[in-house]
Amino acid sequence: MQRTPALGFIFVTLLLDVIGFGLVIPVVPGLLEEMTGGDLATAANWGGWLMFVYAAMQFLFSPVIGGLSDRYGRRPVILASLFAFGVDFIITGLAPSVWWFFAGRVLAGITGASFSTATAYIADVSPPEKKAQNFGLIGAAFGVGFIIGPLIGGVVSAHFGLRAPFFVAAGMVLINWIYGYFILPESLAPENRRPFDWKRANPIGSLLNLKRYPVVLSLAGALMAIYIAGHANQSTWTYITMKKFGWGTEMVGYSLAFVGLMTGIVQGGLTRVVLPRFGSRASLYFGLSVYTIGFVLFAFATKSWMMFAFMVPFALGGFAGPALQGIISNQVPANEQGELQGSLTSLIALTSIIGPLLMTWLFSTFTKADAPVQFPGAPFLMGAFLCLVSLLLAMRTLAKYRDKVA
Repeated sequence: MQRTPALGFIFVTLLLDVIGFGLVIPVVPGLLEEMTGGDLATAANWGGWLMFVYAAMQFLFSPVIGGLSDRYGRRPVILASLFAFGVDFIITGLAPSVWWFFAGRVLAGITGASFSTATAYIADVSPPEKKAQNFGLIGAAFGVGFIIGPLIGGVVSAHFGLRAPFFVAAGMVLINWIYGYFILPESLAPENRRPFDWKRANPIGSLLNLKRYPVVLSLAGALMAIYIAGHANQSTWTYITMKKFGWGTEMVGYSLAFVGLMTGIVQGGLTRVVLPRFGSRASLYFGLSVYTIGFVLFAFATKSWMMFAFMVPFALGGFAGPALQGIISNQVPANEQGELQGSLTSLIALTSIIGPLLMTWLFSTFTKADAPVQFPGAPFLMGAFLCLVSLLLAMRTLAKYRDKVA
């Protein structure tokens, strides 16, 4: 019987990948302390370089992975990446030194580029009018995965040691690989494939190739601004809330679980209702406006409960990402979706190099003893500024190319 593409398979793949990644988050600081023999500050420094290596590998290899998926199909690339991802967790779990940890992060960065292929898969099986809402599944997978993953990781490590979550994550990913081998269908028809080209399968060549699509090239700046802004939360949420409100790790964990819950509700549920009804353009403008306001509210919050209360409207900004991705995807033919998503993943990886360094520098600058002004919320204000820039870029581009964007 011929298998037909199903978004459910890709959602499970993304979800288990994120759960596997989230499983190890609680134990990385302690494991780095153990490996380096240093304190938490030393571990944080090593952790920053691990993030850099991971993001750099994604930046370099996302166009290659995307190009291979355009040539050979999505299925073999996703399966190969899943298998390598599982091996990476085993290597990291057995790592005798921090350098083995780095080797694992290199492999994880390369295989993590498979997210571009999974995104291309969604583009393959989605009609133009449903692409934006289906891209919301990515955000839903991240939201749900980051609720379940860290909670399981914390419990497993408490009972079985710091390295145990890596093996649990490896098991989940490899089970997902076996599941995909028997269940996951191919989404890219043979007639929609194209030859692999090394000139286009590198981050610079891939990005330069976007010049053929002026709408995509113009909106790439808006997309980068959103993702850099997001690192105000991803890279400094823990530091800011501990500094301003005296939160401990338990309270931080509850808050991150709530963030994941709200993200899952918006991008996994509301996106599929709101985007078809109001359209990608209006959803994009609304989402970026809400993000801008939400970051300002976070920056000036004075009580712990405010961070939870402000997260509810802030999460509605989650309409922006799927809407923008849907607009961009509809500008590119089927046989170049893999390359497009590889290019976008490279851009996002680049923001993962820039964002953490920028946001942690702002936090440090405005919280050190000799700071001209004590203002821990400075990264949130930068996030608001970047979302406003993204909104203005999007409005300018969509007004200029109104005839090319539905």
